[in-house]
Amino acid sequence: MITTTHDDEAKARTLAADAVRARLAACAQVYRIQSVYWWEGEVQDAAEWRIDFKTRAELADALTGFVNARHDYDTPEVVAVPVVTGSAAYLEWVRAETAER
Repeated sequence: MITTTHDDEAKARTLAADAVRARLAACAQVYRIQSVYWWEGEVQDAAEWRIDFKTRAELADALTGFVNARHDYDTPEVVAVPVVTGSAAYLEWVRAETAER
């Protein structure tokens, strides 16, 4: 799973849909969060939209590049979290939906 955040809901939804359309993710979930973080020497507190991309490990670099190329943050969060287990049927669906067609 690859995660990023965005400050604009419409942009987050567009990025999510574009990654799914490009077959770099089988699914992308977009939801509102409240982020507290250091930026430019002070604590920031801002609404953001988190995007969780469901993908295969071998697509992590390509999806990271895709997100970085389309993101307007100076330093976008892009982190990968390994999925160590899960429903076999769901994981097969992720594999099938991210396979080249």
